[in-house]
Amino acid sequence: MVSVSPETWFKNAVVYAVDVEAFNDSDGDGVGDFQGLTQKLDYLDRLGVSALWLLPFYPTPNRDNGYDVSDYYGVDPRLGTLGDFVEFMDEAEARGIRVIIDLVVNHTSDQHPWFKAAQEDPDSKYRDYYVWVDERPPPDPERATVFPGEVEDERVWTYDEEADAYYYHRFYPFQPDLNLANPDVRAEIYRIMKFWLELGVAGFRVDAATLMIQPKHPDAEQLDDPHEVLRSLKRHAVARRSDAVLLAEADDAPGELESYFGDGAEMDLLMNFVLNAHLVAALATERAAPLAEGLERLPPADVGQWMNFLRNYDELNIGRLPKDLQDEVFERFAPDTDMRIYGRGIRRRLAPMLDGDERRVKLAFSLLFSMPGTPMLLYGDEIGMGEDLSLPGRTSVRTPMQWTDEENAGFSTASEDDLVLPVVSGGRFGHEEVNVAAQRADAESLLNWMERLIATRRESREIGEGSFSVIDVDHPCAFAHRYDFNGNAVVCVHNLSDGKCSLEFDLDLVQGDALYPLLGNADHTRHDDGSCEITLDDYGYIWLRLHRTGAGASRRSASESGQQSRPEGPRAQSESR
Repeated sequence: MVSVSPETWFKNAVVYAVDVEAFNDSDGDGVGDFQGLTQKLDYLDRLGVSALWLLPFYPTPNRDNGYDVSDYYGVDPRLGTLGDFVEFMDEAEARGIRVIIDLVVNHTSDQHPWFKAAQEDPDSKYRDYYVWVDERPPPDPERATVFPGEVEDERVWTYDEEADAYYYHRFYPFQPDLNLANPDVRAEIYRIMKFWLELGVAGFRVDAATLMIQPKHPDAEQLDDPHEVLRSLKRHAVARRSDAVLLAEADDAPGELESYFGDGAEMDLLMNFVLNAHLVAALATERAAPLAEGLERLPPADVGQWMNFLRNYDELNIGRLPKDLQDEVFERFAPDTDMRIYGRGIRRRLAPMLDGDERRVKLAFSLLFSMPGTPMLLYGDEIGMGEDLSLPGRTSVRTPMQWTDEENAGFSTASEDDLVLPVVSGGRFGHEEVNVAAQRADAESLLNWMERLIATRRESREIGEGSFSVIDVDHPCAFAHRYDFNGNAVVCVHNLSDGKCSLEFDLDLVQGDALYPLLGNADHTRHDDGSCEITLDDYGYIWLRLHRTGAGASRRSASESGQQSRPEGPRAQSESR
């Protein structure tokens, strides 16, 4: 058996993204809290996830879902106390569940004491914690707001009367950017990281990583080494915890992404926005080509890992797709303008996008979990929750978790008017129809299937650590790929269309090799010439394990002796038939 290094635990992890305030309310005030999350750790343990990613839970005016932080060393009183957080961490550790938290240090709230001090005294050291100018610079298309249509006149400089100066912000005006070129600011960030690492967190999701490495002052030139700020975060993280991971929100051009891994000295994981858009496009068009193109656009990830997802808390960003493909995705998954946001995104949950068709939902998650990288699941997607488009902006996909068909979906005993957000009620995706309790009792439910999927992925080290290749199949709606690792292989085949398809391709099988299914129920037949024939139903899928024995193992070992274990990261390589 090959041992697993603690420092690479994330390669075979399954991450569950959860918003504490929307998950479970323990005290009946209408807001989810850490005690409520602790109560649901057994549910998450049974689901099989190995790590949680928590949205910001710090004290905040809460004008941007907690991303406007006013104190980096505490817990928002609505969500509990620091003691509640410590108890939660102890209980998560007891179940072997790691916790990753958001590190929101590109900006603060305008209510943070640092900004208050910067406003009050131009000679205070805190003045240089932010970016100020006396005259508002002209608009710069390279430094536009990240929320087009939501920020007045699209500018990123706001006048502050108390300071008699303009301050810089790429997000909302109430989120002034920190001056990360200031060594004192970086020292503050290192102290924040040390504090939470010593409380047991396994790492950080670095919010707005792409903006952190860009020059902020209008007179500043491009830094000689813009990534040093991210590398310094890694150095300080591993100094406190050797297996700490950094997950970057790096929504950058594909050609720039490899630099975020920094030859192993920077980010461990990157949120895979490129593959996300192309995977959704493949589901929308029911063609494999967009998925293959998305994989081809990714640079190698030899020293890190991609974090793959279908949905997250924000909009589903398809802005990097070609315009004609964007139009196809919008037409299929967001035909009404109210379903769209920022001109680039979709503000819907996955299950409604797929018309509640469980075959398509399972196909989508099977594809996601079989992609090269670490899969991430948004809370509630394991039961097929829907969205509430009557809510503004991105809050449409942040409604409370649906535990039962009872009042408030079992999320809270508070009155409906006191809930942090309304629960989804009525219709195909209302909590009366879609909830954990009902699906737990149904052996064929999406929830119970997701448990099997998660277990299968965690058992399949080939996907997390093996060499990846695309298998050439003569069918536009089918996608097949394989991973080779330690002499064995996992082969995954998916049919993106609503019609059956039959495929035959060479797997280089020899007598004595074992081939058996891990997931899915497609018909498969092996032939004496080493090939395999697979027949997939509508939206069908299958994962197969190829176990080398005897002559096959010997030949494979000899062929691999001069190869790297992961030669091209996620780059697609074709295998001829």
